[in-house]
Amino acid sequence: MKKNIACAAAMLAFALTVTGCAPMTPAQGWTTLIDGATGMDNFTISGATANWRGEDGAIVADKITSGTGASVLITKKDYRDVEIYAEFWSADDTNSGIYLRAPDIKMVNTASGALEVQIWDRNPAQNYATGSLVNVASANGKYNAAGRWNSYEVHAKGSEITVKLNGVVTSSTSYAKTQAGRIGLQFNAGGAIKFRKLAVREL
Repeated sequence: MKKNIACAAAMLAFALTVTGCAPMTPAQGWTTLIDGATGMDNFTISGATANWRGEDGAIVADKITSGTGASVLITKKDYRDVEIYAEFWSADDTNSGIYLRAPDIKMVNTASGALEVQIWDRNPAQNYATGSLVNVASANGKYNAAGRWNSYEVHAKGSEITVKLNGVVTSSTSYAKTQAGRIGLQFNAGGAIKFRKLAVREL
């Protein structure tokens, strides 16, 4: 019995190694934009100014310091067909999200054509709470991200967009307003948002 248990444990460890837990290397086509508290130099800020900084092993924002509306860290290049992997932590009242294909760097929001993967458990429109693509594809259930580390995986190829939260598909669509643009990390006034990993792979 002990031998069988040991074998099963070894097989599980091997499976985890060769699937989701495998490292994302440049050789595999991945580019790491955030790794722990490093990576701020890979972004510029659009919209309001927030106190984005590297702290305690993550890129963090918890206060708007000037301007109104959201503050968005945006990449310095456009992406079209892409995979995104992110690890984030949110507070109970956090209003945040991950944008992709943002076509207007001065106005990064869904109205300008960007897609937003929501991080907002308390969104009054609960169909567009955490796990959804805002105003495009509702979350297929209720997902609470607050108070723990979570992962998002986004696969965007042509008009096909799929979102996974902690390995579970939470929303998908065959519609996209735009086909290329920046990736952005949003902070709205409210609870803190932390990103400790952001990696992208162009398809």
